[in-house]
Amino acid sequence: MATALDKMKEFTFIVADTGDFHQLEKYKPQDSTTNPSLVLAAAGIEGYSALVDDAVKYAKQNGKELNEQIELATDKVFVNFGIEILKIVPGRVSTEIDARLSFDTQATVNKAKNIMKLYKDAGIDKERVLIKIASTWEGIEAARQLELEGIHCNLTLLFSLAQAAACAEAKVTLISPFAGRITDFYKQKDGVKDYAPEKDPGVVSVKTIYNYYKQHGYKTVVMGASFRTKEQIIELAGCDYLTIAPKLLEELAKTPADAVKQVLDGKNPVKTRDEKWVLTRSDFEWAMCEDEMAHFKTAEGIRKFAEDLNKLRDILKKKIQA
Repeated sequence: MATALDKMKEFTFIVADTGDFHQLEKYKPQDSTTNPSLVLAAAGIEGYSALVDDAVKYAKQNGKELNEQIELATDKVFVNFGIEILKIVPGRVSTEIDARLSFDTQATVNKAKNIMKLYKDAGIDKERVLIKIASTWEGIEAARQLELEGIHCNLTLLFSLAQAAACAEAKVTLISPFAGRITDFYKQKDGVKDYAPEKDPGVVSVKTIYNYYKQHGYKTVVMGASFRTKEQIIELAGCDYLTIAPKLLEELAKTPADAVKQVLDGKNPVKTRDEKWVLTRSDFEWAMCEDEMAHFKTAEGIRKFAEDLNKLRDILKKKIQA
């Protein structure tokens, strides 16, 4: 019997938001995304210890002092997970840049090139890798440079049309607007338990960005992310891509197909802004300052990813020193 997950795949590319290979094999998504939190969780699973150990070995062989070794091991463990993921998914994997570099354009560019070299050394075509970068002004400018050099980027921690507009003008390959985290913010602010799917602030944000892109002919792919319920996902049927956690993939796989109807249509977008929104840096920073939710959630997300990255680095440090 056809399921809601099967039906969603008719309208949208489904991406798995996990670092767990067993989940990828189960749901057979087109692509996969990872982040420091997901890799940290997966690194603690017994079956994946060889990937961590290999990264530690690589760091010891190529780094001279401890901090350099930790940096090398961190990059290598992310790439090791990416390589294994690409053995399962037919499309691309997104590998995240160190969140602590979110406000340093050149450092982000340099880190992205280091990661791409590791993939190249492993025989992975650059077309199969997306570099994930936080949607700060500096991150978007780094992505602009990388795209010009043929390195494709996924701009993450994106919570506003201003961020999306800047990414489109930078010609980034893909963006990841975080629907669930937007909803979390407004549920707390409004003091409500839930929203109807069509009125859910996170869903509305993704729809607005999608329609803005299609209305103005931007090629950047919209990949909705960070979902809390299957209803949010179903309400975005037709979005270019959706990246979904295994728990929600399972729920969709148990839901009848008739629960899904196409909602978004790139050939007939809903009109948003009459003109393209081309922002200078000051325009961008002011738009973020005025948007309480986007300002708070971007910073919070960067802090959380940096926190989990530091936990992973501590694990690697202990193994290097062992």
